[in-house]
Amino acid sequence: MNVILISLDTQRADHLSAYGYHRLTSPHLDRYAEGGTLFERCYCPHLPTHPSHTGVFTGTDPMRHQVISQGARTELSPDIPMLAELLRDQGYFTGAADNLGRWFARGFQLYEGYSWAREEGGAWRKGEAVTETALRVLDQAMRQPQPFFVFIHYWDPHTPYLPPAPFSRMFYGGDERDPGNDSMAPLFACPRFGPYFRRWLDGVTDIEFPKAEYDASIRYMDTCLQHLFQRLADSGLEEDTLVVIMGDHGEELDEHAMWFDHHGLYDTNLHVPLILRQPGRVPAGKRLPGTVRLTDIFPTILEALNLSHLGEGLDLQGRSVLPLLADDGTDGTGDTLYLTENTWMRKRGLRTSEWKLIVAQEPDFHNCPSVELYNLQEDGGEQTNLADERPEVVDELKAKLFEWVERRRAETGLPDPLEKWGVAMKSIG
Repeated sequence: MNVILISLDTQRADHLSAYGYHRLTSPHLDRYAEGGTLFERCYCPHLPTHPSHTGVFTGTDPMRHQVISQGARTELSPDIPMLAELLRDQGYFTGAADNLGRWFARGFQLYEGYSWAREEGGAWRKGEAVTETALRVLDQAMRQPQPFFVFIHYWDPHTPYLPPAPFSRMFYGGDERDPGNDSMAPLFACPRFGPYFRRWLDGVTDIEFPKAEYDASIRYMDTCLQHLFQRLADSGLEEDTLVVIMGDHGEELDEHAMWFDHHGLYDTNLHVPLILRQPGRVPAGKRLPGTVRLTDIFPTILEALNLSHLGEGLDLQGRSVLPLLADDGTDGTGDTLYLTENTWMRKRGLRTSEWKLIVAQEPDFHNCPSVELYNLQEDGGEQTNLADERPEVVDELKAKLFEWVERRRAETGLPDPLEKWGVAMKSIG
């Protein structure tokens, strides 16, 4: 059996039409998801791209792999195996269309990067560049006599949102430079992000325009994805191939006065897509409501390949989601999520089905409160901070959070990376 893992960078779950929350931005992916199982509540516990993908490929958390930020200041220890290394050593052909490099290339016999064209008018053709490389890698994998594992990493809808025509105006019909609209002013005034926003949004006054361009980037990526889906269908290998589609993290689109980036431990950044598809093996048209995590992907793929024994002794913090396919999936793989971020802000948090606690390790540049508490059942948008009103809940969750930190320190014998490293980046771009 083969496996294709597709990562959609910066993809919020609520902007996939398959989830029913948003306007139709991904018709091809929507139809593809209908042929498989969609996990309605998948979360990325550790932001952003580097720690998130490291968790996917190792099945463990930053307390073990020590990768805590973008542009990580530490390399992944060679003692922690990557999924591609394990599968390569079991005789699988391993290929990737990816440009993260560093430890993410470990275990891939064919690792091809990409660079995208930047048009004179400003558009970036990211999706087409990734697809061109991905098809080349996939074709070579399908020509091999042995089974394959292929990783494909898309960068849409990652900031800056600069999709090419005809997608670029698909969801916006107004005047983005209307002089009577000043909704972009707070973004340009932000000292850390303002110069970056001006580089690709200079003159734009309407904040709804970049939001619409985020949707347009999804539609562009969706069209590119269809080429992959069609190539696999034409190959005759669909029934022998498990396809896993995930988002590595989400994006803030002005919900918490954080704009067009992936920092902040809010569900806008944590709630991501997860779709499994394999005709004849994965139920079609199923939607599972239980909480699952990106670290569950590692043991899921191992179990799908009858290689679960390879995870023994690896300090896996995820669980296979395959047992959930046999029932209604209400329980998920674990209700409690321990959260970290350490790129532009240094914070940790704890999420349950009812509560979200966020604790800042130092003052952040958005001047957010040092402690935030949200009742997710009554305030899914995380707009009303109840930390002062419910101190007993804060104390209970904070004790649970730091008990986890100390337990993981003892289990790994390693330092807490959130304490070891300061904020990794001071500005964007």
